[in-house]
Amino acid sequence: MARKPFNPKRFFRLVLLYLLAAGGAVVMIFPFLWMVSNAFKEHVFVIEYPPQLIPTHPSIGNFMRAWTSNNFQLYFTNSAVVALTSTFFTVLFSAMMAYAFARFKFPGREILFFAILLVLMVPDMITIIPKFVLIKTLGLRNSLWGLILVYIAGSTSLNTFLLRGFFEQLPHELEEAMLMDGAGYFTIFLRMILPLSAPALATVTIFSFLGHWDEFTWALTIIDDPLKRTLPIAIYSFQGQHGTEWGLVFAAMIIALIPVLIIFIALQRYFVSGITAGAVKG
Repeated sequence: MARKPFNPKRFFRLVLLYLLAAGGAVVMIFPFLWMVSNAFKEHVFVIEYPPQLIPTHPSIGNFMRAWTSNNFQLYFTNSAVVALTSTFFTVLFSAMMAYAFARFKFPGREILFFAILLVLMVPDMITIIPKFVLIKTLGLRNSLWGLILVYIAGSTSLNTFLLRGFFEQLPHELEEAMLMDGAGYFTIFLRMILPLSAPALATVTIFSFLGHWDEFTWALTIIDDPLKRTLPIAIYSFQGQHGTEWGLVFAAMIIALIPVLIIFIALQRYFVSGITAGAVKG
């Protein structure tokens, strides 16, 4: 097999691209490495000069203090309940709406879907006061359900948009075969659509869980009861008025990152194909 002639321009172009990619990777990963480094340092070494990326005397003391102080374990549990519940119902409702938009013909279908797209263009901060008044009227202020309902409502639009594009690519012949065998649409949805849509469902699950787990502004707005606060509030409470133990803050952030990594690692094989499929049609 004949070898291709050496092309200097192509070679230097590839070298430049690889250098740019490597530089971008360093810029992106360095803050994370710096956070991990300081999390294993005692406070006196965090503020030392010149700073050291690799700790001379690594310690897990910050992680133990973060986990056992300021009701951190309670906040962690609250966040887990809110994020898991919100993600489950968000994915379920989004999948049901997306299936209806993708498969059924009904009056005003495109108008309703266009309204959903309009919701995506509205910044969350603009609606925070109406949401606060609504949740207070419903008697859900200072409750985890006040967080869960708003998270579900805020995430459903985007997830419906992503899932509709995926559902429209599924073959109609499979549905027709199940209908001829006597299956109803709800059975088709549960036994065929959802299993075949694992990549898309994994994508919206990751997006939803990450958004619900890390959300700060709405949780800070409606929750005053210390027993109902979530994890981002716990991390914020580690910052003092006159000084901050950054090693403690970074350790708490790493603990908060662990569930997100677990979800992503568990679903990563579906993630790329799911987000690509959802972007094809909509």
